Amino acid sequence: MSAPVTAVSKDAARAAGGSGTPSRRRWRKGRGGTGRARRSSTEGSYALYLLPGALAFLVVIVVPFAMNTGISFTDWSGVGTPEFTGLENYDRLLGDEDFWESFRHSLAMVAAMALIPTALGLVLASALFDVVGRYAGSRWVAVLRACFYLPQVLPIAVAGIVWSWILAPESGSLNELLGAAGLDGLKQDWLGDPDWALYSVMAVMVWVQIGFPLVIFMSGLQRVDPALHEAAELDGAGWWRRFWHVTLPQLRPEIAVVLLWCTIAALKVFGMVYVLTGGGPGGATNVPSYFAYQNFFENFQAGYGAAISTVLTVLILVLAVVALKLQTRAEDENR
Repeated sequence: MSAPVTAVSKDAARAAGGSGTPSRRRWRKGRGGTGRARRSSTEGSYALYLLPGALAFLVVIVVPFAMNTGISFTDWSGVGTPEFTGLENYDRLLGDEDFWESFRHSLAMVAAMALIPTALGLVLASALFDVVGRYAGSRWVAVLRACFYLPQVLPIAVAGIVWSWILAPESGSLNELLGAAGLDGLKQDWLGDPDWALYSVMAVMVWVQIGFPLVIFMSGLQRVDPALHEAAELDGAGWWRRFWHVTLPQLRPEIAVVLLWCTIAALKVFGMVYVLTGGGPGGATNVPSYFAYQNFFENFQAGYGAAISTVLTVLILVLAVVALKLQTRAEDENR
């Protein structure tokens, strides 16, 4: 009797419009739809947290850059109504020897703030990590790392004033030290001589910048497998060979990040030039950012200063995009 009853039950279920299995499917489908709706709602709530940052980016960066770009197409003293001149400021920029000279000085700053600190930071970070950490302990490593990083947290104005005292021609500490050592012939007007001013500013910028690569590289060394160094040491490799064949290849991502950030910082350097030399003597230390400032606030040529700022901003954006693409491609190849 059980078989006929089962058959009747199935027929009744079909007559009622379906079986248990389709009902479960409909329930699961409904449940899946609810899950997707829940995820969409969650993503929407996450987007709300991005609004403050997006609004700040819009107000602080996008709008001022758009206004600056608009001003660059005008002849304006900063007061009154701007007069539209089209590409006249950019045409003037191409033939302005002072601008190209400031750009060449900016390339020197790239060497002082990106290339030299990166090379020195690599060697110092490896020495602190491998040598000082091994023989003196982590406490001394932390103290020395903080000392190297200190210039990064000092106000630029304070550091610039102190260095202007050190490099003063008459009573500066550097010339006094050279005189005490019997090296009077090496005394210079470090910031007032056009032949020495740029190199003096570059030396100060190396001092300011070296702490950033050092900290980044020491952080990167934390993730390097110690077994690699131990294996190289067992094979008879000295410190330099371990540094060259083990440390450098492992720190490629950090090196790329440091070079990108430091190059951007070098292209837009302003504060130290303003405090130490004011772009002088005779434009010997002028850089594009300070050249734009001069045209804005000293020469009252806001349109021309805006054109310089726009070109510099576009250059930095292109450099950042190209560097990030190259880094992404290198990471994909390594995978």
